Amino acid sequence: MSGKNIIFLMTDQQNPDYVGFSPNSKVATPNIDQIAASVSFANAVSPNPVCTPARCGILTGRHPHQVGMLTTSGDLSPQYRTYMQALQEAGYFTAGIGKFHLLQGWHWDIERGQGHNLYGLNEEMKKFGFDYVWEAAGKGLSLKNYCNYAHYLDEKGLLAKYRDEIVRRGEIGHPEPPDVSIVSEDDYVDVIIADRIIETIYRRPKGRPFCIFGSFLSPHPMIDPPKRYYELIEPDETDDFIVAPGQKPLSPELKQRWYDSRRGYKALIRLIDDQIGRIFAVLEKEDLLEDTVIIFTSDHGDMLGSKGVDGKDLPWRESVTVPTAIRHPDYLYGRVIDHPIQLIDLTATILDVAGLDPQEALSQDWPAFHDIIPCRSLMPIIRGEKDRIRDFAFSENTMWEMIQTREWKYIRYRPFGPQYCPSREELYYLPDDQDEVVNVIARKENKPILDWCRTRREWVVSSTPTAQIRWAPVIADQGIGGSYQGIAPYFPRR
Repeated sequence: MSGKNIIFLMTDQQNPDYVGFSPNSKVATPNIDQIAASVSFANAVSPNPVCTPARCGILTGRHPHQVGMLTTSGDLSPQYRTYMQALQEAGYFTAGIGKFHLLQGWHWDIERGQGHNLYGLNEEMKKFGFDYVWEAAGKGLSLKNYCNYAHYLDEKGLLAKYRDEIVRRGEIGHPEPPDVSIVSEDDYVDVIIADRIIETIYRRPKGRPFCIFGSFLSPHPMIDPPKRYYELIEPDETDDFIVAPGQKPLSPELKQRWYDSRRGYKALIRLIDDQIGRIFAVLEKEDLLEDTVIIFTSDHGDMLGSKGVDGKDLPWRESVTVPTAIRHPDYLYGRVIDHPIQLIDLTATILDVAGLDPQEALSQDWPAFHDIIPCRSLMPIIRGEKDRIRDFAFSENTMWEMIQTREWKYIRYRPFGPQYCPSREELYYLPDDQDEVVNVIARKENKPILDWCRTRREWVVSSTPTAQIRWAPVIADQGIGGSYQGIAPYFPRR
């Protein structure tokens, strides 16, 4: 085992151009840019541009459909092997701090405060492979869930006020105009998450390598930066909104709302950048920087008004591609890679850094299909041996499946409804169409690449079936993992 420490930092819903190391950068992030000292990826594709499935895919190294998670609905079973479990078994101290969003068992219409008691489930969440858990539900999710951050606010008498603000923001509609945070900068959720990451670094068990998953809540709405950060960002009315064929152009009033919202979005990213600067400072103080691999990414992007929409859930670049970089202290080459990778490849990379084989570490021989592990390590790229580890990336959603290469994007929309209808398909040639607005699927000369993409899509879906799980009460009866307490007990690999 190499013994390198690992810090895996994730933001929530960050557009690929809203980071300093992006070739199309729209905001300065000097601290995050330090993570690109080894390599940054211009074509990093989320396994599913929705919170829960993307995060479940990354934790397990699998496509979301392999763990039964195509959308934010239902809970991830701990019966699926995770990279954190493998690291624990290899002697690592593991910590999860911030947004997990692996559990979404309640219906969206549930009453305020009646969601998951994540604070009370800290010990259960450790079954995913964490020695230490401090969970923040997500800004809007804090209206229903009670997490460690909600508990923090509760102790300060701020929780009811915070939840009232979530309700108020939700009634405004989208795009959400920015408004400064109702809690102080010191109490702001991403600052508290950084505080907990720093505390964990200081309190880590000495003499053991560690892996910390630190997951910030911004720049996901609410767009509520602390006042100081909002004032740091100059107004910007650059009209770079992509207009899709047949789309009605944005009105001047709607554009102005987007300009204002984007200003708050940038402010949230600047705040996170400062928190990452604090983490770098502690690593240097503790003489850990040269023994620690740092990874930065987001779970998915944000359209931010392009093609007339906001948010995620779409196969377009702004939604499905995310800013991604790695700093490995032994390979500080500063490479920029434009070949596609999948975010689940970060899973394999983490295991490789720890000296573990991803296939072996994440597999179990029963029940069926737990030994199909599609993630691939990026270490050959980091070491400078290769410039790519795969020819295409795959992403999926409840409504579509996508194959993306460096030059092509193929989208197959799923047919829904009681009657059979053929699937709708689209094909885009990215070198001539970076905005992905000219569907060239009908051009005869593109038939070979269309067939190539169709074959790859079918191969991915057919060769990676959903891994089967066991019935939790039966496992408990057999004494394998303890009693059933609202979340399935961890089913060991052997």
